[in-house]
Amino acid sequence: MSSTIEVRAPSEQSEGTRSQVQRWLKSVGDAVAENEPLIEVETDKVVVEIAAPAAGVLQEILKQEQEEIAPGELLARIEVGVAPQAERQSEPKVVAVAPAESSPPSKTAAALSAHAAAMMARRLSPAVRRLLAERGLEASAVRGTGEGGRITVDDVLAHDPAGSPVSKPAAAEPSARPQPSPDARLLPHSSMRKRIAERMVESLLHTAPHVTTVFEVDMSAVLAHRARHRADFEGRGASLTLTAYILAACVDGIREVPEVNSRWTDEALEIFDVVDIGVGTALEGKGLVVPVVRNLQSLDLFGIARELGDLVARAREDKLTPADVRGGTFTISNHGVSGSLVAAPIVINQPQSAILGVGKLEKRAVVLSENGEDRVVIRPRCYVTLTIDHRVMDGHRANRFMEVLARRLESWAD
Repeated sequence: MSSTIEVRAPSEQSEGTRSQVQRWLKSVGDAVAENEPLIEVETDKVVVEIAAPAAGVLQEILKQEQEEIAPGELLARIEVGVAPQAERQSEPKVVAVAPAESSPPSKTAAALSAHAAAMMARRLSPAVRRLLAERGLEASAVRGTGEGGRITVDDVLAHDPAGSPVSKPAAAEPSARPQPSPDARLLPHSSMRKRIAERMVESLLHTAPHVTTVFEVDMSAVLAHRARHRADFEGRGASLTLTAYILAACVDGIREVPEVNSRWTDEALEIFDVVDIGVGTALEGKGLVVPVVRNLQSLDLFGIARELGDLVARAREDKLTPADVRGGTFTISNHGVSGSLVAAPIVINQPQSAILGVGKLEKRAVVLSENGEDRVVIRPRCYVTLTIDHRVMDGHRANRFMEVLARRLESWAD
């Protein structure tokens, strides 16, 4: 006797986390073994496998590739106690067709149209859902011009609340795809690249007003300290990088300006007591992940260096878990490792309130005043930027955070 087992998305995701079906590893009718990988799901830029909870035959797939899924949502069903299709005897199938008069064409067409509209609504991106909610619109009221009739952000922005979409010039028609040049080639977007693009647009254009302040920091004291302690740290299993010093200095800045480590809500500003900082880590050919170093307020420099080194190593080996990239309260983007002097604005990682950018470290000529006299000296310096959500704080508070951070770095001592 057969029975059915449900396959569901992981339920331990935090509120607001979005996941997407990346790839099915089995097709309907395939035999599956218990604990055999069944589906790949991308969540928070990390791909995880969901295994079959029981042996049997994949009976039904309810979520297709590239569809978004919620925590605990039903993805598929496995039938237990039956043979796969390939092992069943081939028997002629009889399909019963209802008489024409029992299902008028007009009703059939209406049902198909309603089904198509429902499918289209299920494929809405988070940015589109937010815009529809903000404008009090139903998805069925907006004409989709994306692939397969999918509703895009531009469709919602162009919609006339009176009931008809705002007309656009023919040249700007979204459904008219530009033809690739014969001298160009098309590189399809990966699901990670699409997710990053979506979040950046959502943060910058639809959520937070971005403002950036720029400071220049002398790293002489940090480099001297690193030279004295690098070998000792490595001997104890931690790589002493400049990012570890910056993380420690951020903790000082957050203690002085707690709203940097916060989340905006319509009712109040939620300020976090723990300091969990995400560190942007580039993965060659894949994009960017942001593993989170947790409880920094309770770690010394060695503890920070050890935790950071472990996360970065696992990121580059593709061994991060969803928990490793979730729940950050602040973010650092060290774009200087790729040669950039300064970048602004760096887009805030929602729902955080600020992000720190660190530029390339290089020797520069600076003027110092000593005993009433000016002299030119060479110092290792870098530009540091803080991009803030202007709803959360004003420029003078951002500058105060940067003053504390710069002072900590420039006066580092044993």
